Amino acid sequence: MHGGTGDKKMGLVAATSLVVANMVGTGLFLLPSSLAAVGSISVFGWLVSTLGATALGLVFVRLSSSAPKAGGPYAYARDAVGPFAAFQTNTLYWGASVLGNVAIAVSVTGYLAVFAHVLESPVPACICTILVIWLFVWLNTRGASSVGHFTTITTVAGILPVAVVGLLGWFWFDRGVFDAGWNPSNMPAASAVMTSASIALWAFLGVESAAVSAGVIENPKRNVPLATIMGLAISAVIYVSCCTVIMGILPNAQLQSSHAPFAEVASVMLGPWAGSVIAIAAILKASGSLVGWILIAAQSSQAAATDGMFPQSFSRLNANGMPARNLVVTGVLMTALVILTASPTLSEQFSRITNATVILMALPYIYSVMAMWRMDRAAHRTDHLAASIVVGVAACLYCVGVAIGQSHDLVFKAMIALLLTTPLFALVRLQDGQPRVG
Repeated sequence: MHGGTGDKKMGLVAATSLVVANMVGTGLFLLPSSLAAVGSISVFGWLVSTLGATALGLVFVRLSSSAPKAGGPYAYARDAVGPFAAFQTNTLYWGASVLGNVAIAVSVTGYLAVFAHVLESPVPACICTILVIWLFVWLNTRGASSVGHFTTITTVAGILPVAVVGLLGWFWFDRGVFDAGWNPSNMPAASAVMTSASIALWAFLGVESAAVSAGVIENPKRNVPLATIMGLAISAVIYVSCCTVIMGILPNAQLQSSHAPFAEVASVMLGPWAGSVIAIAAILKASGSLVGWILIAAQSSQAAATDGMFPQSFSRLNANGMPARNLVVTGVLMTALVILTASPTLSEQFSRITNATVILMALPYIYSVMAMWRMDRAAHRTDHLAASIVVGVAACLYCVGVAIGQSHDLVFKAMIALLLTTPLFALVRLQDGQPRVG
């Protein structure tokens, strides 16, 4: 982030809002369906995930208080761990962003299916999701101002479904429905908690927002930690409240296959008209998020290309100042992922994508912990050193737990992706005229 003049910087309220806005995104709209496969026992998974996300947030607080850097995990890995770690971080972070964008596009299709039931079938759903992707890739090529106007308008719409379901839904909450869906797969309790905690990391991606933006926040040593903790607490309450109340209104079997859980709950509460209104709000919010995150994915790879960590073509700009070729490549990859992850139901497709996303994010977060420890040592920083070690260990254990909570097949595929980053790094550095891998 670039610094600005004092009167243009964000205060505590704005910084907290930034954290909440980045964390409470479209993941909320289909996440209850993903967690329904585990059951309402996932409420304990939320507790574990909240503690893990708090540790991660404190890692970035520590990093930003030492040396605020634009670029987040990539920049910290580059400066404190080395170029290979930076390349791995950027590649996995970018890959996770691309995957996450597909999940957002799937959620758009899921809520569109409220009005066009044909989209509940796999083939029409895939076609619709691909069209949604390319519509917003095109919008990104039009310039940052177009993206900004669109996301500002659509973000306001996201408040409606959260407020209606998260607050009013408790009047329709049925403890019997909640208990009946406690552990539908009869998983061991520990496995159920770890699995749901792993899934829930998707909800907390973005916990580092205030720390990464420290350069544009007033009094960052005070406000960044407060904004991180307050934003995390508010987001956790929203997520837990909405997911819990939905699990107490919709029967577990219905929730598992739901492509629009918020709309279905609103229909039960207030009638079909409410479901339609909530669906429209969710579509607008998801569309705004997709536009913004496509831009973020493109900017991430553009920054790495400028540093020689990605092919140089990713940094070329069009007449509107946007990395058009980069955006097209991102769109092609997202299209391929839509096809590769196609599932019988949209909720199942969403789950597969988000599970892959969170496991890719684990290593960049661990590198951030390493960066924190190395920067502390380099600066001979001794304040709160014991707390720094404990928080870092807790964050690492949570990231490892995310992998443990996933299927063996997914962990195997993630390991293949991780191994491939080694020859890719060598190839990119050779093309950049720097034939070294360290």
